[in-house]
Amino acid sequence: MNLPVHVEIDCHGERLWLLADHAIWWPAQRTLLIADAHFGKAATYRVLGQPVPHGTTQHNVERIDALLDRYPAEHIVFLGDFLHGPQVHRSTGPTFDTLLAWRARRPDLRCTLVRGNHDARAGDPPKALQFQVVNEPFLMGALALCHHPQRHPTHYVLAGHEHPVFVLRGLGRDSLRLPGFVFDDGAAVLPAFGDFTGGYAVQHAPGRRIYVAGGGGVWQVQGLAQA
Repeated sequence: MNLPVHVEIDCHGERLWLLADHAIWWPAQRTLLIADAHFGKAATYRVLGQPVPHGTTQHNVERIDALLDRYPAEHIVFLGDFLHGPQVHRSTGPTFDTLLAWRARRPDLRCTLVRGNHDARAGDPPKALQFQVVNEPFLMGALALCHHPQRHPTHYVLAGHEHPVFVLRGLGRDSLRLPGFVFDDGAAVLPAFGDFTGGYAVQHAPGRRIYVAGGGGVWQVQGLAQA
């Protein structure tokens, strides 16, 4: 079965495309929305002596480039936790160098960061990356772009922070955890974009829509078993 690489939904009057690669394309605003990239997380754990792989920053940058090649984005909004920790602020090092090289290839791309809890600890992105940095909520159209899930009196909230995953159950003890987009009344949570981010298992609830991403596709789950 060929899975769709995106699902189009109506969100508070705005047409959004939920993408298989854990992001949202907003055609009317020519904007990509990405939550919880956590650049530099693997490097942080290696400093602590954990044998996590190298190259995760390069891989995630390549994923962003693939999205930019597919969708005519003029703007990326990162919904918090762009950097995992303060180590990226060093003027040398693979994470900083990879991000700086990426930005040099995309000088006309507008980049906005809505500060998250890790950004408070890591600090704003280095000035060389030329980001606009704002506090939540960042209002665009009918949407309030945030890091922490919350409610807004006039706008529908899109947020990150929770790294939602949904557990699909198969025969016997088979199970599969997949990152997902979770839409509730008044607010939605995007899956984490970055590697090594873990996940918080979500379940069905009245009025909730869940879309999972896996195998290069994205689809809505309805009434399926979960943990």
